[in-house]
Amino acid sequence: FTLEQPSKTKFVSLRNGYHGDTLGAMSICDPVNGMHSMFSGVISEQLFVSTPTGGMEEDGVQTITEMKQLLEEQHEEIAAVVMEPIVQGAGGMRFYHPSVLRKVRELCDEYDVLLILDEIATGFGRTGTMFASWQNESTYQPWYLTEGSSFSIINSEDRKISTNEIVNADILCLGKALTGGYMTLGATLTTDKVAHGISHNGGVFMHGPTFMANPLACSVSLASMNLLTSSPWEERVRNVENALIEHISPLSELDSVREVRVLGAVGVCELKEGLDRDGMARIQCALVEEGVWLRPFGKLLYTMPPFNCDELEDDHIKKIGEAMYKVVSSKPKA
Repeated sequence: FTLEQPSKTKFVSLRNGYHGDTLGAMSICDPVNGMHSMFSGVISEQLFVSTPTGGMEEDGVQTITEMKQLLEEQHEEIAAVVMEPIVQGAGGMRFYHPSVLRKVRELCDEYDVLLILDEIATGFGRTGTMFASWQNESTYQPWYLTEGSSFSIINSEDRKISTNEIVNADILCLGKALTGGYMTLGATLTTDKVAHGISHNGGVFMHGPTFMANPLACSVSLASMNLLTSSPWEERVRNVENALIEHISPLSELDSVREVRVLGAVGVCELKEGLDRDGMARIQCALVEEGVWLRPFGKLLYTMPPFNCDELEDDHIKKIGEAMYKVVSSKPKA
């Protein structure tokens, strides 16, 4: 608005995305799974493109094709593209190739559209790089086991981050691991261009919540970040990744399982058929009885274990894997 582009009011998001439950955030969540029908006429109508169909580079071709066409035709009314980088969370725990993110960044630059990256779930090491948007062809090494057939993207070279390949967002959304889970805190980072755009012609950011910059939460976040960056977190994430591959891969032997996949400290078991609310509740109760707290939803049973304790790491993940196997093999009815 302050840059005299008032027609730019629309957002583009990937289908199967999840960005939160407030009205604005809900509008860019998946239009089918994101409760849009329940709030029809209340939430804003946004624009969507297909999500990548898998984790390989070629799986993102349709996404990029649709994105290019949409931006070419409607860039004058599109303010930003919003994405969860590399891992789509609550919308399906899907992985996609870093080349998709890089090409979207190029398209946003070409058509003067902002890129907003939602790293709430993936930030601070979860996928193996400090931020998922830092993944490249060298660091990105997901592992899949689909109905007994396994494959992974393994590169012979070391997993190195190239500053030339980092995808920088115009707006970066952070939370969750920002405080290590000890307190509620989120952060929104912007480029100078966005910040100056807000303050242009005397503009101010008028959306400060009551507890913004809470001193206690900020102190907790600072302590958590210092602990993370001073630890061998990259090695720990790789250890968690290897343990997840070892201990949840047996799930693929079960007839009810379509795929098991792992990236960094994210482990996912996708069932062939989804569970209703009662079925999910039964699975959750059964897992608690095994001493494991996980939240199943739809076709998914997933774990994102902590990676801050070398001593308990393998034992905990082994227990998680064994509990998942026992519960899924009992085949609770949908």
